[in-house]
Amino acid sequence: MSIERGTATLEGTELDLEDAIMGPTGRPHREFPEPAPLASHGPARVIAMVNQKGGVGKTTSTINLAAALAEYGRRVLLVDFDPQGALSAGLGANPHELDLTVYNVLMDRKVNIRDAIQQTGVEGVDLLPANIDLSAAEVQLVNEVAREQVLDRALKSVEDDYDVVLIDCQPSLGLLTVNALTAAHGVIIPLICEFFALRAVALLVETIEKVQDRLNPRLQVDGVLATMYDARTLHSREVISRLVEAFGDKVFETVIKRSIKFADATVAAEPITSYAGNHIGADAYRRLAKELISRGGAP
Repeated sequence: MSIERGTATLEGTELDLEDAIMGPTGRPHREFPEPAPLASHGPARVIAMVNQKGGVGKTTSTINLAAALAEYGRRVLLVDFDPQGALSAGLGANPHELDLTVYNVLMDRKVNIRDAIQQTGVEGVDLLPANIDLSAAEVQLVNEVAREQVLDRALKSVEDDYDVVLIDCQPSLGLLTVNALTAAHGVIIPLICEFFALRAVALLVETIEKVQDRLNPRLQVDGVLATMYDARTLHSREVISRLVEAFGDKVFETVIKRSIKFADATVAAEPITSYAGNHIGADAYRRLAKELISRGGAP
């Protein structure tokens, strides 16, 4: 084997050495370009973060992707669409002290969505919070006309204020999640690198296809995000391999590795990009933001 000018030659076959640097998804590692600044804001592209399995890193990914997009000058609205209110709590909001939440916006047409939106400690990121009240909406919406489109109608009035709206969905495929999918342009599926998480995805994809067919033809899967990846385990590597087999290029090249720093940042009610800005977890979400923008998933 001879190495010369960045190539390796083996029995007459020339291989670029850069191509040999493979990422965790089994594809060549790529660097995504720095996003260009935006001349103006809006209309927003709406992305639903969905997986009916809990504990897959949906809320963590929603907060940190939003913070990374904001670092690149994007204005982001976060919609907490889970009655547990983890997204709101993760940004420092006290769920018991909220006068107006997404529940009031959905159920009372007299409530202006702008009155419910809060600024966060992250520059460029606003929050439409939620608390346990939202659990009642699932039952109450059943009797509403066009019940699947209530969130879509509410977001229409602020879509020109933001570049990206990220909806953190509850771990179920009920009416609230269908509302999120109906309002969205794209879906990101966070998926923990464990076998049982793979089994749940087929049902989710079926739901997405039904919403595409009956309610929202523009809806598309922006990508599948592998989370809590541990390169030391064969199991994690096998799950990613299966993911790429099933979804191909829809699997983001960026992979989020397992780290205790994410939990520490949550306790501090900060995104990891500010809590530990030089950590590999912060770099991973910045790379995800760049990858999403380069794919056309965000302006």
